Amino acid sequence: MASEIKVDTISEKTSANGVTIDGVSLKDSKIATANSVDSDAYVDGSIDTAHIDALQVTGAKLNTDVISAQTELAAEPADADEFMVSDGGVLKRIDYSLIKGGTNTPNFFAYNPASQTMTKDAETAVIMASEAFDSASAYNTSDGKFTVPAGEGGVYWFKGAIRMVGTAAIPTRASSSIYVNGAVSLSNELGGSGGLNTYSYVAVYGILNLSASDYVQLYFYHDASSDMDLSQASIHMGGFQGFKLIG
Repeated sequence: MASEIKVDTISEKTSANGVTIDGVSLKDSKIATANSVDSDAYVDGSIDTAHIDALQVTGAKLNTDVISAQTELAAEPADADEFMVSDGGVLKRIDYSLIKGGTNTPNFFAYNPASQTMTKDAETAVIMASEAFDSASAYNTSDGKFTVPAGEGGVYWFKGAIRMVGTAAIPTRASSSIYVNGAVSLSNELGGSGGLNTYSYVAVYGILNLSASDYVQLYFYHDASSDMDLSQASIHMGGFQGFKLIG
């Protein structure tokens, strides 16, 4: 038969450790430190943030899927790695690919190690037949075209340079131009009544807003009395180069 004892107060009489009731020691209205409470006895939601000290939750208590500083990342994050940000006071996660700095790619630098005949009084496409680098294999050494790869439209910087070497046919006017899809977009011209020097250097450069599949070429014009052979025998004597600007 169940028994029930009702009292107003149970007080400690002789024990300094408090009062023991059915194996649980109570002292000063608290469970004695030598005892513990089974978490199964907790009522759901009974432990609120007001009862957790600010310094009690440490990295050692966090699972590995929680953002913490337990493990060092000693390399650049992968595009799918995530960071936590406050978006107007709301905590959200964001992929590294959306916040990382860009790279100036595609990029290329082409030059011509051999001579090429430039027809007089005509715009001639300059075919740079060698490459120092070409990050996207977008420059064609056979036709001199740089073609914007799929998904890489944007603003690009280009430079084309021609150095005229010693020749009996000295032009009075010469120009370097950058064409986009067969039409001139950038051009620079040298010339005057006194004619050009034997080693005149004609460069053109600027920025272009391009779309995927647009192609870019370097052209040269001169008005010498006969065709000229341009010998770009060194990578330092001219070339055609470009790269996408970080947007």
